Amino acid sequence: MSEASPVATVERDRAELLVSVRNVTKTFRQRGGNVQALQRVDLDIGRGEFVSLLGPSGCGKSTLLRIIGGLHEASSGVVTINGLDPDTARAAKQYGLVPQAPALVPWKTLGQNVRFLTGLHRGAAAHPVMSDAEIDGLLETVGLAGFTKAYPHELSGGMQQRASLVRAFALGAPILLMDEPFAALDEITRADMRYLLLDMWGRTNTTVVFVTHSVTEAVILSDRVIMMAARPGRIASDRQIDLPRPRTPEMEDTAEFHETVRMLRADLREFHR
Repeated sequence: MSEASPVATVERDRAELLVSVRNVTKTFRQRGGNVQALQRVDLDIGRGEFVSLLGPSGCGKSTLLRIIGGLHEASSGVVTINGLDPDTARAAKQYGLVPQAPALVPWKTLGQNVRFLTGLHRGAAAHPVMSDAEIDGLLETVGLAGFTKAYPHELSGGMQQRASLVRAFALGAPILLMDEPFAALDEITRADMRYLLLDMWGRTNTTVVFVTHSVTEAVILSDRVIMMAARPGRIASDRQIDLPRPRTPEMEDTAEFHETVRMLRADLREFHR
């Protein structure tokens, strides 16, 4: 794993720059005084990269994710997505969002839910959404092919989150923004979801920005882990995860994996102070 760097930049020669964050600061105005959530953040993300944002609570991970997605406006600084500002990129359907809760429409079946947004975006997005056959293939991959007529209340939490992942990938958006999507799942289901996510990501050229509190999860999933420090939120280090792909559960038993986890935990302890 590469040495930590104070500024997160794309190191892979093959990575085409997709996301550029330059000198971004975010201050929230509150009744008791202003709170600076982010301070002078610089970050580059290449097309097709899987980048995790890791750090203590309150370090601005989710705020940075939302600024990249045009859901929050930066107080200062510049964000570009493939040369576009976040609002323009969002209007062009450049993003898919996977929140903590699956947010499935309760009166629609699983099959209707995963196709709902593609129907709205087909012909409106600046990129092709998946065909029905491609969506069926993803449902098969995640083990939901036999549940397309079930309603959300008839599905387990893990099944609902699998459907949420399929819905996000089905949009064909170049970027997926994922805000702790597995946080509410039990540990066994969460472990399964990590590898299902990697399987779907490996079938596309999607760029993933993934917020997590789990060091192990970040190592399993990521090309790079961006460690953030709080008060105010800033990038403390950028570590390349050099473990081979495809990642497998067996990899978690290797010395290389444990050493990578150890180093990131040491970073987290240092920047948690």
